Amino acid sequence: MKVVLNSFRGLYSDSPRTLFEAFRARGDDHDVVWLAAPDRAADFPADVTTVDFGSPAARAALESADVVVSNDHIGFDWDKQPGTTYLQTWHGTPLKRIHNDVMWAPEGRLAYLDTEIARWDALLSPNAVSTPRFRKAFGFTGPVHETGYPRNDVLSSPDRDRIRAEVRAQLGIPDGVTAVLYTPTWRDDQVFADGGGPQHAFPLDLNEFAADLGEDHVLLLRLHQMVSDRLEFPEGGPVRDVSAYPDIRFLYLAADVLVTDYSSTMFDFGVTGKPILNFTYDLDYFQNELRGFYFDLAEAAPGPLLSTSEEVLAAIEELSRQPWQPTPRYRQFQETFCSLEDGHATERVLDLFFPPASQPGEPQSTNETRR
Repeated sequence: MKVVLNSFRGLYSDSPRTLFEAFRARGDDHDVVWLAAPDRAADFPADVTTVDFGSPAARAALESADVVVSNDHIGFDWDKQPGTTYLQTWHGTPLKRIHNDVMWAPEGRLAYLDTEIARWDALLSPNAVSTPRFRKAFGFTGPVHETGYPRNDVLSSPDRDRIRAEVRAQLGIPDGVTAVLYTPTWRDDQVFADGGGPQHAFPLDLNEFAADLGEDHVLLLRLHQMVSDRLEFPEGGPVRDVSAYPDIRFLYLAADVLVTDYSSTMFDFGVTGKPILNFTYDLDYFQNELRGFYFDLAEAAPGPLLSTSEEVLAAIEELSRQPWQPTPRYRQFQETFCSLEDGHATERVLDLFFPPASQPGEPQSTNETRR
């Protein structure tokens, strides 16, 4: 069976990577091809077959595949062949409105993406609240399987402490230092601004913010892949830019605190049970004018909504004074959004689409599969 994998336009990451590594661990004899961004090819194992993302070879691979697995819109033209199964894993629980539900998008963008959605045969959902939102936003009428995300299995793995130590060593984070992972999302008005190309701006001086944290803390900056090539930081500064780190799930293990705004990283990080702070300096604008939300963040957020860098610093300092214990609010957040993230999502997806020694599973006839 020929399987073509794609993650975020050519990265070795996320649920497609987790499924691939499960194939290997199980000893499956699949003919696997990865779509790889040329500047990220070194992230892939040396013995993996890759083709350049967007190239004629990538199109040929997709058009000869038995199964295509992607966690995002592939983003270039190809003709899906009869008999090909396209599994769309997607890549997050939506707080922000997506696709047809957004308040604004560049002319023609949604119509172009609809051609990709029409190729999907099945879609994964991380939780029951996301399923109807995916259906409506994408206009998708095929099977939606509520399995949880394979990428998040590592967060509940018996090996998570070992992996945490290895990643912190790779990043040069000493024992006893608190790692603060900052994952701001992208803003449509900056990315799609006329004339200037994708941009990104922060409401604070990151170097100053990191310095104010003190030597017993380190700030890990993880920009969204839409804008991750738009900022540069001097080497030796107090900010560690981990935007190019191959797979964010390992950063979740390395980190002690997550600071985000409206990113879906909060739903993944919630699996760890570690503290989450929402830096929502432009909440009214983002929620009511720019993108819109599916639910009231103030009611559902696992931690406080903070509007200034001083408030964020104070909250981080407070966390250092005593051991963290998830609050009832945090537990409710986990129950609502993380109940399927039990370390076995990969098994559920393999059972559905890649049962051992057989042909790929056909999308089931029911609208949702709840496992």
